Amino acid sequence: MNLLKTQLHRMVAAFMALIGSTVLASANKPEPWQMTFQEAATDNMTTITDFNNFLLILMTIITVFVLALLLYVMLRFNAKANPTPSKTSHNTLIEVLWTVLPIVILVVIAVPSFRLLYFQRVIPEVEMTVKAVGYQWYWGYEYPDHGDFAFDSLMLDDDERGDQPRLLATDTAMVVPVDTTIRVVVTGADVLHSFAMPAFGLKIDAIPGRLNETWFKANKTGTFYGQCSELCGIRHAFMPIRIEVVEKEAFASWVEKAQEEYAEIDSSNGQFAGLQNLTTPRQ
Repeated sequence: MNLLKTQLHRMVAAFMALIGSTVLASANKPEPWQMTFQEAATDNMTTITDFNNFLLILMTIITVFVLALLLYVMLRFNAKANPTPSKTSHNTLIEVLWTVLPIVILVVIAVPSFRLLYFQRVIPEVEMTVKAVGYQWYWGYEYPDHGDFAFDSLMLDDDERGDQPRLLATDTAMVVPVDTTIRVVVTGADVLHSFAMPAFGLKIDAIPGRLNETWFKANKTGTFYGQCSELCGIRHAFMPIRIEVVEKEAFASWVEKAQEEYAEIDSSNGQFAGLQNLTTPRQ
């Protein structure tokens, strides 16, 4: 009996560990057959998720209510159950209700929607700025507040990526400190791109000749993956985004090393791109 209990406890512990690891992984990258959002890593994404769940509940209630009305009408007023139909053409109460209720529903949706939009668009006082530049077909990052160094980030193929997820692995990453308000200035060097990080609730176009800006404040450490979300050419599907969120002490150490490593690199020339980005997309 004791042996059975021990085995049962081990199975439960293994199952809970599997669930925990799956939830943790979903915060970093998409999972096979995933139907929900990635786990939020910022307050912005938490609000987006809550708003989405609220709308889902509201739509379900409306759909069930309309379905119930349709079933009632079909059963109550069909020719067999109601051989002598009513000749009523107007009902003041019903007409008022079907005018007022949709307005009330739209107001209920609009209030949190505008609140979320304001939260996203109004950038608070920032602690640092990172510039993200979209190229065909990779990303470049610049740190104007930390010595103005810059570097490019290229996708790794299957032989190079190691434990990183396929088609999301990169040789370098945007590194930022946790619990820090960060402004991201986004632009494109050639064609339209889009900088998107699902776990942060970020998606903003990178437009040549124009600077767009957004912000985020990551509340957990880890590695987070995104992709370009604007059709930008033959290798559009092969320009991933990797953001490393680290503790502030680790970020300070990384900045010191990065200033030395990238001191002579001019990211605007895309020197890291090489010829591999002009070849046929990897299979």
